[in-house]
Amino acid sequence: MYHVVTQELPRDSSRSSRKDESLVSASADSSRSSDSESREKDDKKERVLHTRVPAVLESELKRFADNLRVPVSNLVRTILEDALEVADVATENVEGRLKKAASQLEKERQRLRKKVLFDPLKDVFAYQAVTLAQSAACAKCREEMSAGTHAHMGLTDPQPGKNKPARIFVCNACLPKA
Repeated sequence: MYHVVTQELPRDSSRSSRKDESLVSASADSSRSSDSESREKDDKKERVLHTRVPAVLESELKRFADNLRVPVSNLVRTILEDALEVADVATENVEGRLKKAASQLEKERQRLRKKVLFDPLKDVFAYQAVTLAQSAACAKCREEMSAGTHAHMGLTDPQPGKNKPARIFVCNACLPKA
């Protein structure tokens, strides 16, 4: 389909040359404000929109306009305004639903993260400062600690079904503060 918009051309500068001398000598500020006012008035003026439509649509629009006893142009304008309003509302609804879904997804992700993330220090009841004789990894940050490094050993109770408790070492940075 082809669409054409007809607009009123900007006011000719030759018209302003015909103005009174006193108007021409007005301050620059007042001319700027009058220019913006005239632009606002031009923007508010209605424009003519030409478009090609199938013959069936034209006859339906004419029949509908006749039944409502309004001009076809008014009917088309009203239909377009209503369609744009409905589209705006639909966009707002979709945007709201997407934001709500995103926030629910974030909450669910946080909940699952709490379930999935295993806290290696949850069963530790005390920490003992030690100097490592062998290299070990920090249970919290997985940082490798070499032999001779000062670290902390987490003391745990034996787990049912296991003969001895797992050795848990924590670096100084990951040691929980009381």
